[in-house]
Amino acid sequence: TTDAARFLEKPPLSYIALIAKAILSSPTNKLNLAAIYKYIEENFPFYRNRGRGWRNSVRHNLSLNDCFIKVGRCEDGKGNYWSIHPSNLNDFVHGDFRQHRRSR
Repeated sequence: TTDAARFLEKPPLSYIALIAKAILSSPTNKLNLAAIYKYIEENFPFYRNRGRGWRNSVRHNLSLNDCFIKVGRCEDGKGNYWSIHPSNLNDFVHGDFRQHRRSR
């Protein structure tokens, strides 16, 4: 059906938006990489059976974009928690997921 097809269409969101939505879904506004993947797969079924390539894009966007910051190591010592830089938080909360370069 068309509803089922739409369900599996690629969402019209950038990786920045997908990551930000995942992080904002957390009560602490921080998630580790595995939790970001999990959120995306659970909320955007398109990514469930798409192989691993999209995960590379998520990692690339986390490390490349100034709007995401590491906020400490995970308790198990494997990886970091990621959050949204405070200067981008207000924009993201209001649905503006455009890439913003903050001044250093």
